[in-house]
Amino acid sequence: MSSGTTSLTPDTPPIGAALSRLEATVRERLDSGTAASSYVASLAAKGPAKIAQKLGEEAVETVIAALAEDRAALAGEATDLVFHLTVLLAERGLGWDAIAAELDRRDGVSGHAEKAARQS
Repeated sequence: MSSGTTSLTPDTPPIGAALSRLEATVRERLDSGTAASSYVASLAAKGPAKIAQKLGEEAVETVIAALAEDRAALAGEATDLVFHLTVLLAERGLGWDAIAAELDRRDGVSGHAEKAARQS
């Protein structure tokens, strides 16, 4: 349950700006990075299954950090999760704009209704 507190300050940049910068860096490294000089390029060279595996590992680490109630570890693991999701999305030709569009489409729709619509 949320305590209602966050670590945001008035100087905290909007998440959209951070995701845009991250996506631009990931795309640049996918387009022109080498496996020797870029973690993104080296991961992409191993294929989408390896990227997805790494994403899954980061998801598990995020869950572990959440259950440990360590907010700093959770923020760090969530950052790793978002990073690897960004790599997978970019490698598959998607970006955060597609995710934002889907979030907008789902806005105001009950979670139960949205899930039922996907199952039909």
